[in-house]
Amino acid sequence: MVFKALPYSTLKLVLFISRLLLRLHKNHTKALKRTLSNTHASHFKPQTPFSLADQSDLSQKTLIFDVEGTLLRSSSVFPYFMLVAFEAGSLIRAFVLFTLYPLLCLVSDELSLKIMVMVCFFGIKKDSFRVGSSVLPKFFLEDVGLEGFNVLRRGGKKVGVSKLPQVMVEGFLKDYLEIDFVFGRDLIVYGGYFVGLMKQNKNHIKHRLNDVLDEEEPKVCFSNRSIKHDWISCSKEVYLTSDGEKMAYQALPRGRYPKPLIFHDGRLAFRPEPLSMLVMFMWFPFAMVLTIFRAIIAIFLPYGALTPILSFTGMQLRLSNNNSTKNSINDHKQHKGLLYVCNHRTLLDPLYLSFGLKKPFAAVTYSLSRMSEIISPIRTVRLTRDREQDAKTMDKMLKQGDLVVCPEGTTCREPYLLRFSPLFAELSDRIVPVALDTHVSMFYGTTAGGLKCLDPFLFMMNPNPVYRVRFLEMVSGVSSSTSYGDGKSASFDVANYVQNEIGKTVEFECTSLTRKDKYLVLAGNEGIVNSACNKR
Repeated sequence: MVFKALPYSTLKLVLFISRLLLRLHKNHTKALKRTLSNTHASHFKPQTPFSLADQSDLSQKTLIFDVEGTLLRSSSVFPYFMLVAFEAGSLIRAFVLFTLYPLLCLVSDELSLKIMVMVCFFGIKKDSFRVGSSVLPKFFLEDVGLEGFNVLRRGGKKVGVSKLPQVMVEGFLKDYLEIDFVFGRDLIVYGGYFVGLMKQNKNHIKHRLNDVLDEEEPKVCFSNRSIKHDWISCSKEVYLTSDGEKMAYQALPRGRYPKPLIFHDGRLAFRPEPLSMLVMFMWFPFAMVLTIFRAIIAIFLPYGALTPILSFTGMQLRLSNNNSTKNSINDHKQHKGLLYVCNHRTLLDPLYLSFGLKKPFAAVTYSLSRMSEIISPIRTVRLTRDREQDAKTMDKMLKQGDLVVCPEGTTCREPYLLRFSPLFAELSDRIVPVALDTHVSMFYGTTAGGLKCLDPFLFMMNPNPVYRVRFLEMVSGVSSSTSYGDGKSASFDVANYVQNEIGKTVEFECTSLTRKDKYLVLAGNEGIVNSACNKR
């Protein structure tokens, strides 16, 4: 009775739509059957990689990993593109990417990837792009799942496949996870600059895999259930995981890193998730005003007043001192001042020593921007890296009063100490080791590839930066009769002793790495100052 009440034209339309829906359903069913057929033909096994891997020997097999789908715990690649936009681009480029985030959530994954590539890479010079090797590895390592990593380590030859641009992931996968081959997306370059577009080769990864891998060698693929890859057909043994299972991964402990993460660059000290970036952009204008206020207080107020006021603004100084050192500091009457030897965390190290003991020091440094030199409330002198000239300069300053030196020669963010230069041990018999540690939550106050003149300001822009200063037992230099083991103390023995004592105090690992090693890794140079603002 209902159909009789409908007009003939309406009835035809209903029948047409019904046939169309039925045809689409049949086509979808056939496609699903073909997919299931291909799946069974490839011995597709819908299991998590860590569970089935425990039941098989992978040592003689080539493992092919979907990096984002199986190795990383997070399912979002937005934070990594934000790091590229902020560190390789600018604050404005990062803000543009942030404002596009709602759009990125609405469009397809492929279109979202293309938009982020365009925003982050357009106009970036290819030869100067080092974020992939100096910034991103830290954040990638913190996102690696322990379960996926354990499977990776059990394989023979290892291949990583990523949907991210190759320049973003290659350094991390090869240098830190020791993956043999890395296949990511290629970016188009024109005139030495990225144009923000990816090359459109749908089957390029499958072809590249066939080029580098022997067809006869056994291959095992690890992928995500929600993503289909053409390169899976290269293997007859496939293991799957889901986004939910990935989120249950445990974080890879620092002690399990195949290569220790000692050096990294960049200004952001937090993982730039969308909500975290919203907080940062809201804080930034207020932080600029607060930083100027903090700088004025540090420059113009007396020591007795500036410490509590800076503490009220959020800058904390935690000072500890043992009685023997305190007495020797207060009672010394020599023709030379005390030589304070500390590990190097930021350019503000000498200032915090001065604030802590409430008296001015002179400080020597190997690299100091003109801006930092102008605004510094204490005397600062640059060293030349000429050993004889620097020894004369430091000896002259010691005869005028107390002196602070950082023999590492450069800063190190992670819990490691670089090799101490032994020059300080030859200049004084009254050496006070000082162990320093810092904590920041938003911005790093050090850089290798950026502008050094911004370092103090970036540190003070943190909401609650913390400095820990600990004075250790006084140490004698090489001209003293005090011996170190063999009765004939040498300068490098003293330097090593001081390094070890500071390392034990702050629980940092001592290394033999130097300033040159750091800059070769992070900036591709030896740390040569090449501008008035010390961009090195």
